[in-house]
Amino acid sequence: MLDRKERLKELAAEFNACQRALTAIGDETRQSIIMALIDGESECKQGIRVGELTARTNLSRPAVSHHLKVLKDANLIGMSREGTMNYYYLDIVRSDIFKLKRLFDNIGHFIHDYQDESSP
Repeated sequence: MLDRKERLKELAAEFNACQRALTAIGDETRQSIIMALIDGESECKQGIRVGELTARTNLSRPAVSHHLKVLKDANLIGMSREGTMNYYYLDIVRSDIFKLKRLFDNIGHFIHDYQDESSP
């Protein structure tokens, strides 16, 4: 087992690897787009188009497109193309969501272990 200092270094490295995703999901507007994508997943298998996201979020088309680009660049969402239509969806399989989960799990384990060490 690694000592506390080494574990903190590993957590810092994981945190750095997740910074882009953390920044992307830290924005309330992008959170509303993610929620719209989650809601839309149940209605449409291939994802949601920008026009539908503008209606669901009350944002302009350029604003939605900008936020989708940030989410896509952060490797949180995917896009599929059908002819001239683009569909956006949460890419659970290939996204960095698992990196975030692993980071939070490891933080939880560290806190748990540290609390155990600190207990009398």
